[in-house]
Amino acid sequence: MKPLDQGSVIPLYHQLKQRLDARIRAEEWKPGDKIDSENSLMDIFHVSRNTAKKAIEELVQEGTLYRIQGKGTFVSRPKFEQSLTGFYSFSRVLREKGLHPTDQVLEVREVEPSAIVRAGLQLPLGENVVEMRRLRCADGEPIILESSFMPKSVIQDISVLYEVGTSSLYDLLDERYGVTVVRAKEAFEPVLIREGESVLLETEVGKPALLLERTAYDTNGEPVEFCISIVRGDRCRFYTDLV
Repeated sequence: MKPLDQGSVIPLYHQLKQRLDARIRAEEWKPGDKIDSENSLMDIFHVSRNTAKKAIEELVQEGTLYRIQGKGTFVSRPKFEQSLTGFYSFSRVLREKGLHPTDQVLEVREVEPSAIVRAGLQLPLGENVVEMRRLRCADGEPIILESSFMPKSVIQDISVLYEVGTSSLYDLLDERYGVTVVRAKEAFEPVLIREGESVLLETEVGKPALLLERTAYDTNGEPVEFCISIVRGDRCRFYTDLV
């Protein structure tokens, strides 16, 4: 094993982090594999415990590694990546990546909208919405807990939404109601997983997540869906290209 460059301006912990990351990218360690312990890294690279610990901690914070108390440090599964430079559908993105998307519809009901939902859908007072709460999965793994709100004037038969488990929502709106979603506006905010969410998303309370608010528009520029999603931070990564 090539030693670290003790005389480099690059800190030793960062050099070690790069070495570990390179081994993961080269698939010497695969998702779920246990990596070398801090003691082993100290012996292999002749570094202090603080150096080994800091290199591992940074990779844990970035989601490349994860720890299990009393067992060690392991390689995380790769995150689902999605560009924010254009309109996208979660189901279509997963299919393009060779994954099987499924939606588990938890609840469909007609409700009076909250102020934020009414504003997002630009609805007058007194008009109700249809709420569909669902769990979105990739190859059976829960990734997103989502509540979609649509004007009651758009969804005449709310029972149709239970078909979302086998068809994407936007495809269903297009096929059944002639409503074609062509663009969306999104806002993101970092949050922590709460107790009820952790059970459905099969993760721990307090884990990082993204709160995503999406307003989807049809070909006439009318808002047809206001969506609030909790996205697992350990499984999803969004990026954009700056030019």
